[in-house]
Amino acid sequence: MSFQVMRNMFQGPQARPGETEFEVFYMRSHGRQVARIHMHDWLILLLLVIIEIGLNIIHPFYRFVGKDMMTDLKYPLKDNTVPLWAVPVYAVLLPILIFLFIYFKRRDIYDLHHAILGLLFSILITGVLTDAIKDATGRPRPDFFWRCFPDGIDKYDRWGNVVCHGNDSDIREGHKSFPSGHSSWSFAGLGFLALYLAGKIKVFDRRGHIAKLCIVFLPLLMASLVAVSRVDDYWHHWQDVFAGGLLGLTIATFCYLQFFPAPYHPEGWGPYAYFRACEETLSRRVDPSAHAVGLGIQDTNHQPRQDQPGPGMDSSPDYHSYTLESDVESGKV
Repeated sequence: MSFQVMRNMFQGPQARPGETEFEVFYMRSHGRQVARIHMHDWLILLLLVIIEIGLNIIHPFYRFVGKDMMTDLKYPLKDNTVPLWAVPVYAVLLPILIFLFIYFKRRDIYDLHHAILGLLFSILITGVLTDAIKDATGRPRPDFFWRCFPDGIDKYDRWGNVVCHGNDSDIREGHKSFPSGHSSWSFAGLGFLALYLAGKIKVFDRRGHIAKLCIVFLPLLMASLVAVSRVDDYWHHWQDVFAGGLLGLTIATFCYLQFFPAPYHPEGWGPYAYFRACEETLSRRVDPSAHAVGLGIQDTNHQPRQDQPGPGMDSSPDYHSYTLESDVESGKV
């Protein structure tokens, strides 16, 4: 299969209207302007980071756990198959590397900036919602028994609630089962990446290339395997990972559509800001005098039409009729 055929399959025909020649907007020439326009968005991201840190500092709600509930909470205490530090690597850094690769191919700072901004919003909004629900719900994890009673000797108060004598941090973490943070973060980051790739390679161009769908499903498959591992490790119930995945994918979709058209849209391969910038560039090329006037610059190359009156002359019909009558009276006509 030739390179041209492969390019047409993943990018579509290059002769479509508006896609024949791409405009380039470099980081050096437009990066500072784009960042300044979205300065408030970056400040909101910083605020979300502070809120996320606060939600991880406070204690969750310690829900009542009776002896008869321990049947579903006696699963063994295991290590994480996917460690916590790995989540930002594959959910944040991996998509950003792909965004940078596409930037070096397309040279569109609008696409790079909005993709990174949308991804970070997706991750942080999902994180804040996930941890807020975790702290408010306080659902015990499937391995809660061994967190609460590491020696296997259970103890309850007069109301039937557990009296834990395990490590404080393990007990605290044991009340954060719903929803799954690994699942929500995975689907927030990799779900955003899947939508981004679907737009870039034009999955829904009605040409029937299933290979494109396989590429888009890869990030979603990766996120699903992470979610399944949380159940296999007995850190979460299946309802936790289902709710977390649904939450992350929903937030990712909303954040993506803030900056990009839907993947099935004819212009789904680029951000809204890119097309606005192209329209402004085209308007300046077609009518540079309009841009000059907008900047307060006088266009000295503009010459008045020969059939128009000069400065200080009235071009109204009354003026022309008056001069004609004067010429008749004076005998010029």
